[in-house]
Amino acid sequence: MSEKVLMKGNEALAEAAMLAGCRFFFGYPITPQTELAAYMSKHMPKREGVYLQAESEVAAINMVYGAAACGKRTMTSSSSPGISLKTEGISYLAGADLPAVIINVQRGGPGLGSIQPSQSDYWQATRAMGHGDFFLPVYAPSTVQEMADLAYAAFDVADTYRTPVVILADGMLGQMMEPVVMPAERALDDLPAKSWATDGTHGKRPHNVVNSLFLDADALNAKNRERFERYAQIERNEVRVEEYLVDDADIVVVAFGAAARIARSAINDARAKGIKVGLIRPITLWPYPKEAIAACNAQAFLVVEMNMGQMVEDVQLAVNGAAPVEFFGRAGGVIPRPDEVLAQIEALNERLGD
Repeated sequence: MSEKVLMKGNEALAEAAMLAGCRFFFGYPITPQTELAAYMSKHMPKREGVYLQAESEVAAINMVYGAAACGKRTMTSSSSPGISLKTEGISYLAGADLPAVIINVQRGGPGLGSIQPSQSDYWQATRAMGHGDFFLPVYAPSTVQEMADLAYAAFDVADTYRTPVVILADGMLGQMMEPVVMPAERALDDLPAKSWATDGTHGKRPHNVVNSLFLDADALNAKNRERFERYAQIERNEVRVEEYLVDDADIVVVAFGAAARIARSAINDARAKGIKVGLIRPITLWPYPKEAIAACNAQAFLVVEMNMGQMVEDVQLAVNGAAPVEFFGRAGGVIPRPDEVLAQIEALNERLGD
């Protein structure tokens, strides 16, 4: 597709994944991501792909493991409590070095929480997607266009580094409709070859084994160290960040995803009042754009999130004591308003002037 089409965020994620060569989707319904699965169920068969509604989230992630082990581009999606059920399987994917894409359209929590938009899975995505020593690349889109672009790119990143990749969206973005230009469709014959896949030997090579079990401690130690060398490559090569009006900013707002849209509106209003404020928007939550934040010559930072301040510590680590870091947010599915963020910027600006 080369022209703009009006799409809901959940549908854009699904369409972009199929254009990227995803032909296997395993999931289970949960609000607010159900439209993604519904779109897949309608369109995947037209591409000779497999859509399967599993009997549970646990079953779905293990089906992803099987398809990924065969070398196929595969994906699952869910919302917050559903992702929690998948985390053991995600750890197995990471431990077996299997590429896959995992989409979380977040809702309020903890527990069943609410079905309203939230960003309360930041810690889970960046710190605790399962047991053991591993990281996953985590992308945080803030527009429907970016949801499509990042879902498309995630499959290449997953294949390049043999790792699961997370798209961390939220219910606001999933339900939002915006014009989108879809990326070009990838021919399946042009996708990267996977010499490690368990797709049959055809009498041409030894059997491949996909496994996350290492009974010898030294062997697992060596495997984890090799995997962390790849994580270091991801940190060098895959950081994504947007900077907005930061060059002369006395105050830098740090926000991701839907909260960054709200923050940008407040920043524009603050600029109109003569307040020098800018925005750092992490697009990758891991690897985190700490260098971009550290390079800001700001007097103060304001973290804006739709949670209780889960990203604050990452900003503090990047700032390293050079300036104060404050927080404003709403939790449980409450979306902060631009005027509320503006009030926080104005109050912080007044304190800096004292």
